[in-house]
Amino acid sequence: MPSIFAPLDAEGLTTLKMQYNWRDDTFKFYAAKEWDEDLDFSRYNRDFYDESLLTERGVYYNTQQVYSLFERHQLLGYLSEIKDLLRAGKHFGIDCYYLKKHNVRYMMHIHSRLPGINNKRYAALSGGLRRRELADPEIDVIIDGLNLGRAMSFKQMAVQLPFGGCKGTVHMDALDLGNMEVLGFLAYAVDRSRGIVGRDMNFPVEMPDAVNERFSLQFVGGPGAGLGESGFPTAYGVYLALREGVLFNEGKDSLAGMGAVVQGIGTVGWHLAELLLQDGVRLYLSDVSQEKLDEFLASHPKAEVSVIPAGDVLSFPADIFSPCAVGGIIHEEHIADMRYRYIFGSANNQLRASSEEEEIRLAKLLAAKDIVFQPEWAHNTGGIMFNVEFYIEGRNTSMEGLKRKIADVIPKNTRENFVEARRLGITPAEYIYAKCRKLAYGDF
Repeated sequence: MPSIFAPLDAEGLTTLKMQYNWRDDTFKFYAAKEWDEDLDFSRYNRDFYDESLLTERGVYYNTQQVYSLFERHQLLGYLSEIKDLLRAGKHFGIDCYYLKKHNVRYMMHIHSRLPGINNKRYAALSGGLRRRELADPEIDVIIDGLNLGRAMSFKQMAVQLPFGGCKGTVHMDALDLGNMEVLGFLAYAVDRSRGIVGRDMNFPVEMPDAVNERFSLQFVGGPGAGLGESGFPTAYGVYLALREGVLFNEGKDSLAGMGAVVQGIGTVGWHLAELLLQDGVRLYLSDVSQEKLDEFLASHPKAEVSVIPAGDVLSFPADIFSPCAVGGIIHEEHIADMRYRYIFGSANNQLRASSEEEEIRLAKLLAAKDIVFQPEWAHNTGGIMFNVEFYIEGRNTSMEGLKRKIADVIPKNTRENFVEARRLGITPAEYIYAKCRKLAYGDF
């Protein structure tokens, strides 16, 4: 499988930066050997820092030299494919750092830095950090990271947080929390990007605490923080947005009697499912983990809960669909078979789209079937509100105070989105993108 890390590995390089300027459609590249292979990252923020010069034998490539590097390794076509992805989503770029000793391949997918400029904080970006298996095709990891980074930009703008959007992906084997060298490297890479990140898929829940203790305070959301994980505030925001959507569409201030499919019973889906049950919803669950489903059923023995096969999820006859697992699950061909009236979930990038234009096109198809939908980044923002709140306020943050902020912001934004979209005769996706676009890209 092609990889942008292959030339780095072959030629002893550590760093690759790809940047795109959508205003004039130009790309700039930088590759370098920025540290020696025997550098001990377990000493990060003790013996050296993110701005330290780490080798006397540095090697630095400019844009044309990077093109030549990829040409030597027969990867120019692959690089062009990545450039097209950056162009389609108007992304700022990708920062890549390679720890050869442990085969850790870190990529920070940066969509927009604009809202984080001059925000009086060290971090300019906010997002998550997820691990992907080395067997996963790298291009899929890049597509996932870019789509998630774009969503992070817009979800923060939707709730007026002073950070740009990013998503970190790490192509590596399972993380050993006792490996201080790998933990130190991940902290270094995040700090180099000036980001704050919450733990995401396939990393241990304790990772932020382990990093905070020795290396960096830019990791948030560990159980040691006192507030726990961000799953509940994310679920709470989705739930409140769904209620607002039903109230706007039907005039009902309750979900009682409706049927809802929750796909994915993870840290968000579990809480959302419980909130729906409390509101009198008939619940249908789907998850790749039978153990997780059994655990939920055992924890709610008197609840009206059924399990449905994963293959039935997209065409199931229910009122509400709440995707809470992986993104990109709703393709154009699925929409014709859908029988839902509402799609509100926490999964990022629920529509299979890599650009604003494609997402809006699919949203129009949903609207044509009278399915009430807004881009998930307009309402799955409770988690990022949690992370930023804790980053800024520390232990002064309380869950009750955060819930009040979520209840103040997300339903109001959802109501405005649906009201204004109806007034203008457009979809909610078109309205919310138009509202947030200037914040992401500036004047254009």
